[in-house]
Amino acid sequence: MNASIEAVRVANTPDGPVPVVLLAVEDETDILPIFIGFEEAASIARGMDAIDIGRPLTHDLMLDLVQELGGHIDHVEISTLEDETYIADLYLNTPRDTAVIDARPSDTLALVSRTNAPIHISDAVFEDGRRPLADFDELRDIREVGQL
Repeated sequence: MNASIEAVRVANTPDGPVPVVLLAVEDETDILPIFIGFEEAASIARGMDAIDIGRPLTHDLMLDLVQELGGHIDHVEISTLEDETYIADLYLNTPRDTAVIDARPSDTLALVSRTNAPIHISDAVFEDGRRPLADFDELRDIREVGQL
């Protein structure tokens, strides 16, 4: 399933505020929410907004390294859910071949937010985690919560 980043918001939970990235899937009204860390959430929002703070942060550096070595991000895939943890793969095209790298979904989304590379979600993962977008309407955008 093809997806895109709908929003990065902050949910209030019994354990305190937790960022959540909302992934919209083509031809679906529901979304896939993935709860992530604040640093990753801020990085995704910076990538979506194309904010340049002058010096590369971690995800900017990762992307610079891939590109400097002659590669590019082909796509990311959120492929499985194991023990309530989403598993993602980063697909790179390199001068030698295609590489598949195990990665956290939040890191892969921070990278694709800078490149517009495609996001794929397995059907099973989406079906297991799908939620109505309206469930997240009241949450504040990450940009309103902290300094980016």
